[in-house]
Amino acid sequence: MASSGAEEIVHDFPSIIRVYRDGRVERLRGTDIVPPSTNHDTGVQSKDVVIDPKTGLPARLYLPNNNPHHNKLPLLVYFHAGGFCIETAFSPTYHKYLNSLMAKANVVVVSVDYRRAPENPLPIAYDDSWAAVKWVASHSSGGGGEVWLKDYVDFDRMFFAGHSAGANIAHNMGIRVGSDGPDGVKLVGMVLIHPYFGGKDPIGGEIVGNGRKILGGPRASIYTGQCGNAFYAAL
Repeated sequence: MASSGAEEIVHDFPSIIRVYRDGRVERLRGTDIVPPSTNHDTGVQSKDVVIDPKTGLPARLYLPNNNPHHNKLPLLVYFHAGGFCIETAFSPTYHKYLNSLMAKANVVVVSVDYRRAPENPLPIAYDDSWAAVKWVASHSSGGGGEVWLKDYVDFDRMFFAGHSAGANIAHNMGIRVGSDGPDGVKLVGMVLIHPYFGGKDPIGGEIVGNGRKILGGPRASIYTGQCGNAFYAAL
């Protein structure tokens, strides 16, 4: 380990992520990506779009093949896992999963590639995700420029889903829809897969279970997080 200068490691979570003194971030997993495509097994089509040109916020859209009458379909807005710091919407894990899900559920999907910590600390991931929800809603009255949404989505049947940190985001977005809108869409359900929730300080069973400390050692700081600082992760 370098002891000083730009190469000094200030956060090291083995096999996950490493942060250097100069701000450089080295991700040790969740870095593989795959391009959009038409899946040969399911017929599901996917493509990448830019939601917000100002931030460059992208998303991957999925359109199922089993809709011969071009009916309006439910919409699923999906948020990937990765502790807010690794993985992307373009990961082979989530690309394969959503291809399979689309073929069975027959819904349109917007998979949001929110910006990640530590370069972009919370609440940036929430802000990006909310921008995606508002972008989706902008198509409900015929506006917006994405044909797949305008032609194939029933905006009265919108769902949020996510895994781990992504489930945390989905929950946050659900609460915000209830309090802040936006108009033109109706959230009818959420799917929270192994959702992660945690506060600034651990409480109750996050600390002690059967007389033993549950969270401890270097990995514990990944779970407890630093919401107000440069790094937050919850794997």
